[in-house]
Amino acid sequence: MKLKNIKPEGMKSFLLTYHKLGIAVIGLSLVLSVITINKVKAQQSASYTQYMDNLTPLNSTYSLLDSASSVNVLGRTQYVGIDGAPNTFIFNANMPIQSINGAAGLVINNDNFAVEHQNLIYAYFAKAVQLTTDHYLAVSLDGGFRSYQANYAGLAPGDPAFASDISENKPSVGFGVMYYSQDYYFGVSVPQLNFRDLGVGSVLNNDYFRNHYYLSAAYLGNADQEGDIKVKTAALASVSRGVPFVADVSATLYFRGALGLGIDYRSTGELAGIVSYNIGAFHIGYSYQFGTTTDDLGGISNATHEVTLGYRFGRGALTPKLL
Repeated sequence: MKLKNIKPEGMKSFLLTYHKLGIAVIGLSLVLSVITINKVKAQQSASYTQYMDNLTPLNSTYSLLDSASSVNVLGRTQYVGIDGAPNTFIFNANMPIQSINGAAGLVINNDNFAVEHQNLIYAYFAKAVQLTTDHYLAVSLDGGFRSYQANYAGLAPGDPAFASDISENKPSVGFGVMYYSQDYYFGVSVPQLNFRDLGVGSVLNNDYFRNHYYLSAAYLGNADQEGDIKVKTAALASVSRGVPFVADVSATLYFRGALGLGIDYRSTGELAGIVSYNIGAFHIGYSYQFGTTTDDLGGISNATHEVTLGYRFGRGALTPKLL
């Protein structure tokens, strides 16, 4: 579609949509500009690139945005080609409870980094309260179990500093809050609320076992008069004591609700290209993330591959979920 073919009333609607979108982008950019002064290369808890298509593992209130039930899996491999590099597997299932404007589900997360391994499984319940015709305020509660293992003894046999392995199991609780409509959302969450640290000097003690506060936002608007092309801007920021801020800002174009092409920038200097496709009740996504500099890891680019697969069923399953 060419802009010169848009009628005056259509142009007014088009410009109004992009005025709103521009405000959202400017706001997200201001947040990012503050965060980028704190560069960090540490792996963040449950960090993944395609958060804009499935935020539920980080904020379970997001599940309320979908009227259909769904099952999703994600596989992520960082620093491809480096032995012991981080890899992540996430599974989540969601079931709406429409009679009470709620949802319930399950999340399973497996993270591996060198000799350290973490498994997390929890169930969640989310409930929304309707504030106006199309605006809602939602809260969620997560509860489950997680385990942590570090096989240090195999690192340097005979070295007393690595003589003992570490194994710990503990309950996990979390919560989320989200304000949303059919066009946008703002969320705050703590997926795993910790009341103490492990007390062990390890990479994951400084990262995984501290409270991570997530701030999220997204806006979905039309990029053409007919609504065949939609654009979504999304942002995700992570805050944790002792770990510098990390933020992602992304923009995605959706063509007829099927093909999605996007780009994501992380404040640690990483850029990602994202492609997704909705075919019937299935969603397939792939992202390739890489460092914009080669001054880390001895000049090795930190390439990351991520694949997602989702299946939706029940009411509304064949209507693409874009927000």
